[in-house]
Amino acid sequence: MSKCNKLGIGLAGFGTVGSGVWNTLEKNGALISERTGKGVSLAITKILVRDPKKSRSTTSAVPSEILTTHWKDLVNDPAVDIVVELIGGTTDAFEIVAAALLAKKPVVTGNKALLAERGVELFAISRKMETPIFFEAAIAGGIPIVKTVQDSFIGNQIHSFTGIINGTSNYILEQMTLRGIDYPTALQEAQSLGYAEADPALDVNGWDAAHKAILLATLAYGFPIDPANIHVSGIEQVRPTDIRFAKSLGYVIKLLAVIRERDGGAVELRVQPSFISHKHILASVNGVFNAVSVNSDAAGESLFYGRGAGQGPTASSVIADLVEAARDLAHTSHHRGFLPYRESGTLVPIEETSTAYYVRFDVTDRPGVVAEIATVIAKHKIGISGTHSPVDASNPDAEFVDMVFLLHSCPFGKLTNALAEIETLNCINSTPVVFRIENLG
Repeated sequence: MSKCNKLGIGLAGFGTVGSGVWNTLEKNGALISERTGKGVSLAITKILVRDPKKSRSTTSAVPSEILTTHWKDLVNDPAVDIVVELIGGTTDAFEIVAAALLAKKPVVTGNKALLAERGVELFAISRKMETPIFFEAAIAGGIPIVKTVQDSFIGNQIHSFTGIINGTSNYILEQMTLRGIDYPTALQEAQSLGYAEADPALDVNGWDAAHKAILLATLAYGFPIDPANIHVSGIEQVRPTDIRFAKSLGYVIKLLAVIRERDGGAVELRVQPSFISHKHILASVNGVFNAVSVNSDAAGESLFYGRGAGQGPTASSVIADLVEAARDLAHTSHHRGFLPYRESGTLVPIEETSTAYYVRFDVTDRPGVVAEIATVIAKHKIGISGTHSPVDASNPDAEFVDMVFLLHSCPFGKLTNALAEIETLNCINSTPVVFRIENLG
């Protein structure tokens, strides 16, 4: 602990969230100190930036002498007791976090990609140095889901998480649903409003949600998970025709993260656009909001809802972790951050996961197409609950059309094998598009 119970914070990254942390400490510093206890105060004593001359939206002027462009200056500064990593990525961020842990300085990070992809290495250092990593801001912005799973649900066996944990994709799908616009238009609007980055790949391809899902699964089930072993697909192939068809059946399309423990302890983990009933509470989660439904043995069903990103909500989570880190420095038995408590576990192969399915085929419009596709599906012993050919009102004479098949629940591997054979048919013009139909109860 620093002298006079003043804890120095080294802030790596001073963008939207970093500025939000500065503003929150300036505004609520006294309140935070009172709630932290023992008269502990938190002060930002060093900030890592790319451009010291860049203007920033802060509530008070930032002294130029605390700015640096070299991360080693931040980590090695004796006035820095806690390091907050907010630069993103998995290279420089890894170096900063590893160096801080080796210097026995607690780390607060909102970097879900770093922990999902290189967490095994960092948690090993954390364990060796007995120095914690806190990462509430890495999952669902301002929703306190990490502390809830770690602390409030510590006596529960968690059966499942089902969540909407990427606000950008959720906003895009909502606009497509409400206004009938196509994916490129909705994405462009999201970018113009600041909800999507100039390069939106991680948001729309499902990997931002997948990184968060990996961390949730690790928290609940205690073993590190290799991102290469999970199934992830994004919203890029969602068309207005899919949304209209879902609505006609009483569903909405959401980018869904599903984490589920099976009998025997194996864990199912996948992220994909899914049909969910319009009556389910997750169907009403709109805009850039996130929601996570947690099912556990003692507490039952719980829902956590809030803003999944943005300056204020994410800074709120960072501040909460800073207080935890401060308490840990004052009383090391209070909280040790998170460490996986099992060396290994088992993931359910995606081929063994089962749901019903909506499959859209781009086909050549000629007699016998439905029969050709149905014959292959039947050969693989998959039940068909319905077929439909949506009409393109803008081009009713099109030679190529969409053909939709609704399929009964079956293992994904069985469906994959059937689709591989169907793709060889002369009537099929492109790779079939698959959405799961989730039965969420």
